[in-house]
This record gives sequence, structure tokens and C-alpha cells, in this order.
Amino acid sequence: MNITDFVGGWGPSVAGGFIGFFVLSMVWTFLWKGLALWYAARRGEKGWFIALLIINTLGILEIIYLFAVVKIHQNASVGHENSKKQ
Repeated sequence: MNITDFVGGWGPSVAGGFIGFFVLSMVWTFLWKGLALWYAARRGEKGWFIALLIINTLGILEIIYLFAVVKIHQNASVGHENSKKQ
């Protein structure tokens, strides 16, 4: 069995491109999913944690959660300003 049998005759260049895209999308998803799951666990949001764990959207749901629900940029700047005041 060679690679052309696997891809149905499309050739190794298409198979290599698909495998590269697949690996890149897995890395992208794992990074966003890990960060979103970490924030959901730290905030005690069980519903979000379960949804983020089960639903796979190539990082879209995770990005929405991080920037719309958690608002990580605002929380980071507010926490930094509060520490200066004390």
C-alpha cells in the first residue's frame, strides 16, 4: 500500500498538503481549547467547561468564549491597575 492508494489517486502533493493542514488545525485547536478550558476551570464555569470540552469548532467557540465572555484583555488590564492603587 502506498500513498496514492490512501488518497485515491490524487497524488502525494495533495496528500502532503492535507496532512499539513490537518496537523496545523490540530495544533491551532489544542492551543485555543487548552487556554479556554483553563479559564473556564479557574472561573468555576462548569457549563462552559463541558461545552468547550465536547464541541469541536476549530477554535471558534474557544475564541468567542475567551474574548467575549472572559474578556481576557480587560481583566488583565483591570487587575494590573488595581494592583498599582494598593
